[in-house]
Amino acid sequence: MKKIIAALFLAGAVALPGLVQARTLTLNTQLQNYGGEGAYLALYLTDASGKYQKTLWVAGQKSKYYKHLSDWARGSGMSPREFDGVSGASVGSGRALKVKVELADALIDAGYEIRIDSAVEDGRDNAADVRVPLTAKGAGKPVAGRGYVKSFSYDM
Repeated sequence: MKKIIAALFLAGAVALPGLVQARTLTLNTQLQNYGGEGAYLALYLTDASGKYQKTLWVAGQKSKYYKHLSDWARGSGMSPREFDGVSGASVGSGRALKVKVELADALIDAGYEIRIDSAVEDGRDNAADVRVPLTAKGAGKPVAGRGYVKSFSYDM
């Protein structure tokens, strides 16, 4: 019996990675024209209850300013492991940010949201500047932001 259980466990361990499918999403963020320095942005994923799940991208390289991306900062704990490898330069007025991320297919149409917090030095901080459900039907449909983000869309 132990050999059968061990064989089933091994077969499951080998087969499971093939069952978890990932999809590449392109996140497109267009900023408003505004006066001031480059914007800091945190693009992140929340679950159906609004709880932080994962950092997708952080624009802005000086981590001392990340506290201004308040909802993301609270959820991620601003832990470097949450943004290492998924960060880049801030985004200037009227400019666009386009990044590609890998997400498990199981997250699509499962109640998750993509959110963006934004902040500009000597300007307003915008928690949840963008909130958009992560759905197959929502792909390619731009939504307006409430602050520095003029529009956001994602493509699958």
